[in-house]
Amino acid sequence: MHAPDVLAGLDPEQRDVATALTGPVCVIAGAGTGKTRAITHRIAHGVLAGTFDPRRTMAVTFTTRAAGEMRGRLRELGVDGVQARTFHSAALRQARYFWPQVAGADLPEISQSKLPLVGSAAGRCRVPTERTVLRDLASEIEWAKVSNVPAESYAAAAAQAHREVSGVDHETVAKVYAAYEDVKTDRNVLDMEDILLAAVGLMSGHPGVADAVRAQYHHFVVDEYQDVSPVQQRLLDLWLGERDDVCVVGDPAQTIYSFAGARPDYLTGFPQRYPSASVVRLFRDYRSTPEVVGVANSVLKAGPETSKGVVLEAQRPSGPAPSFVEHSDELAEAAWVAGEISKLVAAGTPPREIAVLFRVNAQSEAYEQALAEAGVTYVVRGAERFFDRAEVRQAAMMLRAAARSADSAPDAPDAAAATAAVLASAGWSSSPPAGGATRERWESLAAVVALAEEVVAARPDARLEDVVAELEARANAQHAPVADGVTLASLHSAKGLEWDAVFVVGCHEGTLPLTHAETAVQVEEERRLLYVGVTRAREHVTVSWSLSRQPGGRASRRPSRFLDGVRPNGVARTDRSGSDGVARRNRKSRAPARCRVCGSTLTEAVDRKLGRCGSCPSSVDEELFERLRAWRLERAQEQKVPAYVVFTDATLTVIAENRPSDESELAALPGVGRTKLERYGEDVLELCRVSAEE
Repeated sequence: MHAPDVLAGLDPEQRDVATALTGPVCVIAGAGTGKTRAITHRIAHGVLAGTFDPRRTMAVTFTTRAAGEMRGRLRELGVDGVQARTFHSAALRQARYFWPQVAGADLPEISQSKLPLVGSAAGRCRVPTERTVLRDLASEIEWAKVSNVPAESYAAAAAQAHREVSGVDHETVAKVYAAYEDVKTDRNVLDMEDILLAAVGLMSGHPGVADAVRAQYHHFVVDEYQDVSPVQQRLLDLWLGERDDVCVVGDPAQTIYSFAGARPDYLTGFPQRYPSASVVRLFRDYRSTPEVVGVANSVLKAGPETSKGVVLEAQRPSGPAPSFVEHSDELAEAAWVAGEISKLVAAGTPPREIAVLFRVNAQSEAYEQALAEAGVTYVVRGAERFFDRAEVRQAAMMLRAAARSADSAPDAPDAAAATAAVLASAGWSSSPPAGGATRERWESLAAVVALAEEVVAARPDARLEDVVAELEARANAQHAPVADGVTLASLHSAKGLEWDAVFVVGCHEGTLPLTHAETAVQVEEERRLLYVGVTRAREHVTVSWSLSRQPGGRASRRPSRFLDGVRPNGVARTDRSGSDGVARRNRKSRAPARCRVCGSTLTEAVDRKLGRCGSCPSSVDEELFERLRAWRLERAQEQKVPAYVVFTDATLTVIAENRPSDESELAALPGVGRTKLERYGEDVLELCRVSAEE
């Protein structure tokens, strides 16, 4: 292939990139605009024209998959010998070569995991060593190191950057960070960030090393430049030295890794650093239909200029109109999405060309269940399937043990409250923690508690063993082997991928943006996540949200603020009854429970059991209630179980308010199931009879 042939088929802007072979070049490339095509053709054109020596050219990206794709495309263009590597791979290669020359010994071993090292450091500092805490500490140390923040400066830097580690203050994190560095020194090991720091240290501290590297590489291309961290930028600066022969490519609108140290201002500020830079903007979108592109542009329209990147112009023919759908609750949302996916598959869309994208991994459970019930295969990308997650397996084990012993949640009013009480020791609480692994664990446990609430909503007399049975049934349904399936993925793990049809779900306040996104910078990163999700779609895009978490819950949610001016004023709505014609889950539908006094919808489990709002006047027979409590205490002592196992206070209140006169009336009361009726029914009816006669 000759140099002019490489330029054939490029659009005008891609051609501008491919022919800009000297000096600094900055490419702002929108989603689907062919940035990889542009930069590989630039390298090929430079090599074939004799401007670039392939052995002196380095292309740097962030994943081995992207580096491999770049090498493959260059081979197809007839170019071999170019180094296409990740930052870590390039730094490791250089460190292994130069370290023995400088230190007189081989490069220390690279640790495969931070967690054991962080665990030892935390132990030295007397910090809890629960795995989720260690994961958060490891992530925070990683952020500090890629941000060039040493342990002694961490507390101030973390406060300025609004960093949070759940349950651990900044000063304690700094102590663990310092101890972590000591542990690595004691064991003579390095971590992944040390690879970058070692390469930086070798070049900045030893001019001969820097000269050798600069003699080897003359031309640099950096892909996904919006994700560069301070230490990676420092390494790039050292590679370049006084030269400016670098081409950077990125999209500020796809900056979604700031929490991990990414600094988009290196991209947006490139023309200021290099006033002579050529700036090319790729805006022709070859991936998505005009309808999808219109949604994507509208999402960014309300954001700040630094987040906007380019205004995309669709090059594909028109396609289906985007859908914005409101649901009564999360289960209705998942069931509707599964129904729509079934329609797409029936119409000929391969399951592998469909994706469901969500903000947090714990949201996958509802969609795993809904797709399993609809008979649609699926795969979970970037995370374990819900019931494979360590915290979910632990929760199931704890609940099974509690159901067998029936002594783990004293005074719990029902199975949902008992579930919450059992899982409190595993990290669940009524208020979510800050971000990180601790938040991810909490989200999973909260999903289990929500499942228990769903069980109780359908069966108010459900027990802990009923919750366990539902967990096991769902796990069995979702663990069927899958091959070609619908992709379930978080918005973060979907970056760089594309599908024919994309469902972006859970787009309500509190989830997108997340509640703990408090600063303007954090909120805008959440906006960019929605943009990334929408731009994954080629033809079909559906954005949905729910007004409450559980069926019958208070409709207190509002759609994400990012949809203001994006969604039409009138949007489609669905409900649990399936009035829109969509099949619902194969479960008994129940009308919302209402207070027998004021008629209000009852959303709390205790209120549903009582049959009235907690604030409404009670007709309880106080004397009967006290007799029932005394009797319950005797039976609990005989059976050596907590009193609530016999009957909860809420159930005793219901009995004392209704004063049943026969077995059928007693059986109809919430909290009195068949087993308890057989075990305690005769005693309870006798107490009611005696009370009525007095």
